[in-house]
Amino acid sequence: MPTRASVDHRAGLTATQKILARASGLARVEPGEVIHPRPELIIIHDGYVETAYQQLASLGYGRVRDPERLVFVTDHEVAYATQRAVERGRSIRRIAKSWEVGRMFDVGRGGHGHLFPMEMGLVRPGMFLFCYDMHCTNFGAVGALAMGVGTEITAVLATGTLWTIVPHTVHVRLEGAMPAGTHARDVGFLLAKGFAEGTWNVDCDYRVIEFGGTGISRLDLASRVALCSSITELGVANVLFAAPPPGIDTAGAPDYLSDADAAYEARVSFDLSTVEPQVALPGGPERAAPVTSVAGQRIDHAFLGSCGSGMYQDFVDAAALLRGHALADGVRLFVVPGTTQTARRLADEGVAQVFLDAGAVVLPPGCGPCAGGMMGPLGSGEVSISTAATNHEARFGAKDGAAYLGSPLTVAASAIAGQIVDPRVPWGSARR
Repeated sequence: MPTRASVDHRAGLTATQKILARASGLARVEPGEVIHPRPELIIIHDGYVETAYQQLASLGYGRVRDPERLVFVTDHEVAYATQRAVERGRSIRRIAKSWEVGRMFDVGRGGHGHLFPMEMGLVRPGMFLFCYDMHCTNFGAVGALAMGVGTEITAVLATGTLWTIVPHTVHVRLEGAMPAGTHARDVGFLLAKGFAEGTWNVDCDYRVIEFGGTGISRLDLASRVALCSSITELGVANVLFAAPPPGIDTAGAPDYLSDADAAYEARVSFDLSTVEPQVALPGGPERAAPVTSVAGQRIDHAFLGSCGSGMYQDFVDAAALLRGHALADGVRLFVVPGTTQTARRLADEGVAQVFLDAGAVVLPPGCGPCAGGMMGPLGSGEVSISTAATNHEARFGAKDGAAYLGSPLTVAASAIAGQIVDPRVPWGSARR
């Protein structure tokens, strides 16, 4: 059971309090306090740029407050399939010039906006950001705090800030190590289910979930991204790791680590060694169930990628299972590298060839089918298993399709078998 703490103004600070205090020019902030933090970066994706421009123009704004801090990302519609998409891309480029946007990542220039900023060091430990899209919580994997504010991003563009309530923090202590054949997505699904069903009697609504404990030392960046993404849909304010992952440069980073005596609203412990492969049943990432409970469910569609599992290591793990195998008849597998850098590395190191040899289709870096099925959609009555960020109705296209979520290992094994299978046991397929 969790332990709870009331607000103590003499207690140490959580990472969230430190980051928000610094962004607000204050020595200290408390949960529940209303502040006006100024972000170091503002990130908007291609699907909302035109709307933001039109709204501000209608209010008489011809420019934005901090153009040098503004980042445009093209990741939802990267392979223009319609004339409307072509025109939208053209419009976004015009707006970027009109607003003198500091960083414009056009088609083929970056990839998924929740991934490549960490990969290239644009998002760093201790930073504060305002972003349009809720899955900006991914940046907590490197210790950055990014608030997804949706349509209110226009207020940030106009004024440089937005009123923000300092959220409470729930500390999740991870212990042990994941067994062979499991993945951080499995952990994420179990945590999402636990929070959603009240297993720990903890409210996660507009809370920051901070991961700590000895178990995080074993988690690389890809694993941390998987955990951040998997619980975002629950309505959390953010997800944050208490220490940066191996290989992340912290030189010059401000002090953002939680104090030893920080006052968390609640504390939860989770033993990684107890994890078994999971799927998220159609309807949401929190609908976790053991993969064995749906083993044998036929599939038509599979997808590796998204901001949930689009890092280099995710594809390496999947390729290790796919190597030498062919996809099952009738199964189409879409592979979507999260970033252009990941795509290049997969090609240079021969990993992409493994997917091609198996019969998969490699799509351009970005969101892939997870962006409303604009590429590689799910057909009427079809069944999918993927590593997408979420699996709500019609997420990949057809409203009457059934979308399951799994780890890269489960998705790869299932694509070979033609049905959902446990990646730890023999699932069979003719080798090439």
